[in-house]
Amino acid sequence: MFEPALSVLLQTQVPNVHEFRITNIFKPLASPAAAERTAAYLVLAITAVIFVVVAGLICYTIVRFRRRPGDNELQEPPQVYGSNQIEAAWTVIPILIVFVLIGVSARVIAAIQNASPPPQSVKILLVGHQWWWEVRYPDYGLVTANEIHVPVSSDGKHATYLQLTSADVIHSFWVPQLAGKTDLIPNRINYTWIDPRQPGVYVGNCAEYCGTQHANMLLRVIAESSEEFNAWMSAQRKPANNSDTQLSAAQTVFGSLSCVNCHMIRGTSAIGAFGPDLTHLMSRQTLGAGVLVNNTENLRAWVNDPQIPKPGCLMPSMKLTGPELNQVISYLQSLK
Repeated sequence: MFEPALSVLLQTQVPNVHEFRITNIFKPLASPAAAERTAAYLVLAITAVIFVVVAGLICYTIVRFRRRPGDNELQEPPQVYGSNQIEAAWTVIPILIVFVLIGVSARVIAAIQNASPPPQSVKILLVGHQWWWEVRYPDYGLVTANEIHVPVSSDGKHATYLQLTSADVIHSFWVPQLAGKTDLIPNRINYTWIDPRQPGVYVGNCAEYCGTQHANMLLRVIAESSEEFNAWMSAQRKPANNSDTQLSAAQTVFGSLSCVNCHMIRGTSAIGAFGPDLTHLMSRQTLGAGVLVNNTENLRAWVNDPQIPKPGCLMPSMKLTGPELNQVISYLQSLK
């Protein structure tokens, strides 16, 4: 009786190897991440110097003033009182270091958050939910989920600007190789931007504890050429393909379920806005905000009981009959 659950858990933890990409925060591939790395190196250099100086003085003191054979154990060591010059130095120098670090951090933060988008930029509204990401392209009238497609900025003159907000609790947007952490706060708009220099899949996640499935609120930024991005956008803006008459029965079964109250499939009676838009579900790489690789077996397990791979998620366990589940999966797999 535990085999189905174990199968899902194994696929959750060990998807296909090619689905993973190592994210190295010290190998930035966008301007914001590069600026933050430079600031991090400065902080590390300053703190390393402080560590070496303090540790060196401690070691010197231990060796120089250690008890030696023949010393009178009852004799009190000489009492040396403070030096005004030394006390001034260890007060002023740390204050100067703190102000330098504050100035550098403020400059980097301002450069990232207050920059004005260039004319060719792509604008995205990113809304955090427990526990998935709603991705809106207001200039294109498109809504998708959990995967952000953006054009590559190989010339350094194009950028993708993100407005960040939340529908419930505080979340945090973080794609290590593209940008630092920026919070998504209810009833507030925060801003950040990215300009990926290389095409590829950049893995990110929520960086603010937001509930039991915080660790499984994953995110992917897919950077591609302008031609590929425009082709993806053109395909995504189309309504669901309902021309296949062989799937009409499957669509009818799906429409009779409570799924249509939470999910939207453009061009159908499903107009829910509580869960992710499913219009082009099968064009995405993962299910459940990165928890499962998007394939037939995982899709079946997810629809049947999403509480196994993602306990506590707001999608209920459907527990459909075998024929109903087959029909629903057939229909969902047509949403490409």
